[in-house]
Amino acid sequence: MDNGNVYNETTEPQAKPSRCFGCTLRHLWGWRLPAKALQVILSLLAVICEEMVENCINCGGLYFFEFISCAAFLLSLLILCVYCTNAYEVFGKDKVGNVNIWLVSAIGVCFLVATIALSATSSESAAGKAACVFGFLASTAFIAESITDYFHRRKQHVDGHSENPAHTLGATENQPLNQQN
Repeated sequence: MDNGNVYNETTEPQAKPSRCFGCTLRHLWGWRLPAKALQVILSLLAVICEEMVENCINCGGLYFFEFISCAAFLLSLLILCVYCTNAYEVFGKDKVGNVNIWLVSAIGVCFLVATIALSATSSESAAGKAACVFGFLASTAFIAESITDYFHRRKQHVDGHSENPAHTLGATENQPLNQQN
């Protein structure tokens, strides 16, 4: 019996089988899963309706909306994939959360501006009106998540800090307990 191999099973950590693209929904708790799904669906519907527009008065607004709505769809799908795969653990909760809040806020504002530009320059076609409606709904979904996430983070920040973070002594704490006369 070889003494060198006696303790190998107990001293070496067991390697976990690695899944390259393991899918899970555990990081999308509560309201976040429906919000992310709604953003993806509304962005996709805005892209589809925008592609149905056949003629435009001033095509600059249509092209701008096309770019922003397609980018919003792809980025929201990317964010959803990060939350649902092992990429969440690779990047870490804080980094994913920070990227999410900034990206979703920027998408929401850009989508709103693009939708306003489209509504100001589009013809009276049904597809153009539908694209505007889905654009406004999608921008509302992005902005609503940004606001909700901002207040949720602010609440966690306030709850995590004490009233005296530097642990300095106040005026009453400097006084002796029993004063001698």
